Amino acid sequence: EDLVCFRDIRPGAPHHYLVVPVEHMGNCKTLKTEHISIVKRMMEVGKAVLQRNNFSDLNDIRMGFHWPPFCSISHLHLHVLAPASQLGFLSRLIYRVNSYWFIT
Repeated sequence: EDLVCFRDIRPGAPHHYLVVPVEHMGNCKTLKTEHISIVKRMMEVGKAVLQRNNFSDLNDIRMGFHWPPFCSISHLHLHVLAPASQLGFLSRLIYRVNSYWFIT
């Protein structure tokens, strides 16, 4: 009811989804302690969508947020990518774990 999930229009992996809160939230820099539960639910939805799409190796996924100013939109959205082991060269840079521009 409070989250939506859809495919990324420029997928970085065979499975690339965005999990987005229906209610507007700025970006990952605006998150506070009270947002922990919604972020956890966003991750649960991402995993459930992967499983519904026949992807079961949850050890080979990458989830995270682009750190401002590297966000394409100013509405919180969680990237869910799988399999992480099949990310191409550019995607490995764009979705690099805990980099200057992407946080997991």
